[in-house]
Amino acid sequence: MSLIALLWSFSIKFVFYYPLFMSYLWMVGAIIFYWKERQEPPYQQPPALPHYPKVAVLIPCFNEGENADETISNALQLDYPNYEVIAINDGSSDNTGEVLDHLATKYEKLRVVHLAQNQGKAMGLQAGSLMTDAEFLIGIDGDALLDPHAAQWMIRHFLQNPTVAAVTGNPRIRTRSTLLGRIQVGEFSSIVGMIKRAQRTFGRLFTVSGVITAFRKSAVHQVDYWSPNMLTEDIDITWKLQRAGWDVRFEPNALVWILMPETLNGLWKQRLRWAMGGAQVLIKNIDVFTKPKLNFLWPLMFELCLTLVWSYLMLIMAVIWLLHFVFTIPSFAMVSSPFLPYGSGILLGATCLIQFALSKWMDSRYEPNLGKNYYWMIWYPFVFWLITITATIAAFPKVLLRNDEKRARWISPDRGIR
Repeated sequence: MSLIALLWSFSIKFVFYYPLFMSYLWMVGAIIFYWKERQEPPYQQPPALPHYPKVAVLIPCFNEGENADETISNALQLDYPNYEVIAINDGSSDNTGEVLDHLATKYEKLRVVHLAQNQGKAMGLQAGSLMTDAEFLIGIDGDALLDPHAAQWMIRHFLQNPTVAAVTGNPRIRTRSTLLGRIQVGEFSSIVGMIKRAQRTFGRLFTVSGVITAFRKSAVHQVDYWSPNMLTEDIDITWKLQRAGWDVRFEPNALVWILMPETLNGLWKQRLRWAMGGAQVLIKNIDVFTKPKLNFLWPLMFELCLTLVWSYLMLIMAVIWLLHFVFTIPSFAMVSSPFLPYGSGILLGATCLIQFALSKWMDSRYEPNLGKNYYWMIWYPFVFWLITITATIAAFPKVLLRNDEKRARWISPDRGIR
């Protein structure tokens, strides 16, 4: 067998067995994490804290006129004795400013900051953090509904360990009227939640959830706050904190209810931005491989690099499979359809279903009827894998051509059909 044929054979095996290996790794890590998680009291009954330091809930808002009232009113129902809410109007062009000013006259705990121009979420969070004397900050999105007990669950980590810089929560999807919405309900359990559990078991988190994370203000100040040029400020701040020696944790009992896109166009825009943000972080932090003191981040960076390679190999396989209908392809290069579940694909599909079932069992602690959504998850590989792979492939060259100093601003995609 020639060297080219040998490399191609290895590539085909890698394409099919890499996601298989990662799925079982995630499941094992998540089970270990859940063994401790299930010993906690119900999320509605957080354990009492020795004391209650002041907390500031930061809510950056850009054109959130439709959602600001609901989000802020909900945040002001926090079951925590010492907190304030700071809403940042990030140069909105709709009626967000008027809505926020009206709410400020109603609620004593609410303060509003107006930015003259849209500066991006990172600058909005920084502006809010500089307006408060609270050491602990909770950042949520302008369309998120914060669970009343979330603050207490997250703040306990900071009090238990002075090296904890950030604690990310557990986003739950509330847009469920379409197939895309229902699939994302399962995705945030079987992919997002499970990966965070596994990463905390084996080492460090790749990213906090930008929609709900508590920060230690002094740690964020040490790493020069959020980077205004990063498309995913949540991934970037996670790496900055961990590179500086801080610990970042996951608290599944800290819930937040969020809106997600329910159209293919909105979903594509969101996933492309996420993929571009991941590519930015890869380029920015690839130097960890040259720093032995940061070897605890090597597994995360190695996985990120392998995922990028896997995505491009999937593209090559798909192109070759399509070309064989028109041209004569060497026999060693022939591949089965990357889109149809037979052969190795059956094993991969069965593993996905096992992963989905396991994750739904874990998260039924927070949503008792989550199992009803299991049927819709059979569409996940067909819809979301294709979108995610395509977004990853498109993101890397776009990031390479992007101006590094360009301010990261974006308009949120559709928020689902409500």
